Order: sequence, then C-alpha cells, then structure tokens
Amino acid sequence: MNLRRLRYFVKIVDIGSLTQSADVLHIAQPALSQQIATLEGEFRQQLLVRTKRGVTPTEAGLILYRHAQIILRQLDQAQSDVNNAGKSLSGQVAVGLAPGTAASALALPLLKTIRARHPSILLYLNENFGTTLSELVMNGRMDMAVLYAGKNVVHGLSYQALLKEQLFLVAPQTSPGLPEQIDLSEVSKLELLLPRPYNYLRKYVDEAFSGLTKSARVVAEIESVATLNAAVAAGLGATILPESAARAMAISIQAQLCRIVSPVIEVPLALCESDHLPLSEPAQAVKDIILELVEAQNFDFGYGKQEEEN
Repeated sequence: MNLRRLRYFVKIVDIGSLTQSADVLHIAQPALSQQIATLEGEFRQQLLVRTKRGVTPTEAGLILYRHAQIILRQLDQAQSDVNNAGKSLSGQVAVGLAPGTAASALALPLLKTIRARHPSILLYLNENFGTTLSELVMNGRMDMAVLYAGKNVVHGLSYQALLKEQLFLVAPQTSPGLPEQIDLSEVSKLELLLPRPYNYLRKYVDEAFSGLTKSARVVAEIESVATLNAAVAAGLGATILPESAARAMAISIQAQLCRIVSPVIEVPLALCESDHLPLSEPAQAVKDIILELVEAQNFDFGYGKQEEEN
C-alpha cells in the first residue's frame, strides 16, 4: 500500500474538497484524482462520493479513513522514536479530560510535570464530553483520556480505575435555604438543568432516581459549562455535578452547595486507552505521570475530609 496515497486520502476527507486539498498538498488536481482512483482500484471499493459541494467518504471510505489515521499516526511516531533513540523523549501526546470532573484539575499539574521531566514532549489536552473522547481514543486520534467509566464494556477500549467522585447539588442563591446534605427524594422536587441522556453523568443521575421510582424534573439540557453557570446564577434551575466541579461553580456564582445522600451517588473516573494499539514511548511516559499524580494526590480533587473517610 502506498502511504502517500493514504495521506492524500485523509487530507481530502478532512478538507472535503479535491480542489482545496490539491492546493494544500501542492499537487495538480488531475494527479490527485488519479491517486484516489488508484487507491479505489486497490481496495476495489468506491471511497469518495463527488458532489457539487465537494467530496464525502462512502461507508467503505469512512472505515479506511479511521484505519489510515491510525496507520499514519503510528508511522509518524515510529519515525520519531527511531530518530530520537537514546535521546530525551519527544513527540506529540494527546490526552482527553472529561470536563466538569476531577479530571479537569489534573491538567495544570500534568502540564507542569511534563514540562519539568520531558520538555520535548508536545502535550495536547482536550476537554470534551466522555462519549466524544472515548471515540477519539478508539479511532487512534487520541492516546488516552480520563473520563467517566461506563458500566458496559466498549469493544476496542480498556479502562483503569482512578477514583470516584460524589455528586452534589448546586442550587441558585435565590432558592429557599437548603441543608448541607439533601435526600435525593427532595432533589426530585427541584427544577434541574442536566446534560443529555447519553452523557455518563446523566446516566448515573437517572439510574439513582429510578431506584427511588422517581424521575428528575429536567427543565433544560445543557452541556456548556459557561451556559450552565449562567443559568444557575440566573435562578433558572439547579444542577448536579461531581464534587470538584460543584464546589468550583458554587464559589464562582455564589450558589448553594448540597451533598446528595439517600442514596449517595458516586461516579467513577478511569483512564481510557485502546486495548489493541500500543502506546508510544512518550505516551507511556505521560500515562505513568497521570497514574503517579492520582496515586500521590498531588493536585486538589476538591474532596473534603468527610467524603474521604466515607
């Protein structure tokens, strides 16, 4: 297989235009079209559909696109590892951090440690929602991610448990005075702002309510941290977050903070990586540092003494 053709194919899918891809790749468009035609001949499949708006991959093209990204990324890393044999670790490492969790508190200490120990490693941090991060890891576009650990086994991924965070209620300051601890049955009476049902946090909340044969009174579904902060501050509803994010929000908008009990809801965080793609040497070094930071608790998860003892 011609790796140059694979690079051309990936670039075309990324840009969505043969003409623009030819300009970026500094190759004549007819020559680029011929390279793609040759690639389609090798696979005996149509890989791209040409339309007036550009080009889009077929189902077979999407499959090849995912594999090509993995192949080319591994090739680039192999070249980097060989070139830097015996030298300090270098190369790009992509790490996902689930927003609104203790994973976000990992970002700064991770950056500081990497800069101190491996200054030649280029660390890319992506804070996005868990489902998207796990897909990026599965497709080989991200080395690892710290995210909610789902209860179902996901083919192509492995999870290493890191810690658990308890869920807290964050209510507007204008709401009637709430206790420091609140039963989940009482939370069911409040108007809530939560993420969409596919979000792992929402799944844990819905599951806890179903155990009480109740449901959450969701008045809006929000997955933007800034919008959620503004909505709670404006008194449009309360929200449920892991403790670290809940404390940060309560301080920033001067909201009420209540630990949810009866039952206590815990969400597990795990380190997610591919179960079949080996980590590069720089990525393995970053993984080791993440585990070291979590084990030593060298950064603030936002936990209080009482929750630690529990």
